[in-house]
Amino acid sequence: MSASQTLESPKKQYLNALRDAIDEELSLNPDLICLGEDIGLLGGAFGVTEGLQAKYGTDRVFDMPISEAAIIGTAVGAALNGKTVMAEMQFIDFISCGFDQIVNMLATYHYRTAGEVSMPIVVRGPAGAYGGGALYHSQMNEAWFCNAPGLKVVCPSTPADAKGLLTASLRDPNPVLFFEIKELYRKREIEEEIPSHHIVRLGEAAIRRFGSDITLVSYGQNVYHCLQAADELVKEGINAEVIDIRTLVPLDEDTIFASLEKTNRLIVVNEAPMTCGFAGEIIARVSEKAFHLLDAPPVRITRLDTPVPWAKPLELHVLPSVEKIVNLAKRLVAF
Repeated sequence: MSASQTLESPKKQYLNALRDAIDEELSLNPDLICLGEDIGLLGGAFGVTEGLQAKYGTDRVFDMPISEAAIIGTAVGAALNGKTVMAEMQFIDFISCGFDQIVNMLATYHYRTAGEVSMPIVVRGPAGAYGGGALYHSQMNEAWFCNAPGLKVVCPSTPADAKGLLTASLRDPNPVLFFEIKELYRKREIEEEIPSHHIVRLGEAAIRRFGSDITLVSYGQNVYHCLQAADELVKEGINAEVIDIRTLVPLDEDTIFASLEKTNRLIVVNEAPMTCGFAGEIIARVSEKAFHLLDAPPVRITRLDTPVPWAKPLELHVLPSVEKIVNLAKRLVAF
């Protein structure tokens, strides 16, 4: 094992893995700057950038006003002047305030300069429900940005992928929207050892569990619901394969299609709303390109088309669950 592959510390949490990625890239890339609300002195609302301003200075890790449009606009201007930028959204819900800057400026710059200008910017922030955050702090709005050509969209589910994909994103010359699952930030059950300078290539899915009877495709924290459902299904003689796509744009279609060659059945699970969500995009591609592999209709389990309620029973009612996955998988296998 080379020096770059030696383990840097005991097991890491998802949040620590993200901080390590930013720390390492700040040390390696003198042109990298980090900006966002409270990311300097406070170290971020969740602590992802804790200690980085003290280590690298206020000219490289600095606080911005409460204006997502200003944060993204500043990032674009800095990139035009040779900087690599990590821009944090304190909650991904409020990325909508910077939506124009992202889809009309950041996403299009490379195209409208005929490839002469790159936008090495990562816009990252905490996303997702299941934590009682209600409608303003629980969104998964990734599909908005999957619809904007020029952007890459990433959502890791494990600490190793959090670090590896963020490192790859910070080294990518293209703009990347990086969705972090805040319910996974400090989840001890998923801690793992991570090599130094760990990189996971964008656009490659991971098979989290091999199976032969049905394919469960997901990303973010719903991957764990799929894995728990697979544990339940095996008790009934159903062997589910679980695929974590990790990168939505670009999407690794080949891994999904290869799985369907074995299983011939598909469930896509994600916690965004159903209508025009990314689960529907996956199903559309399968229907267009791999329909001949299916022995049952491809289906999706998503959040209901409603804001996320605050009351816990209602929140769980509208979101995907292990029970919903198990029940639908049994019906598909019997189709």
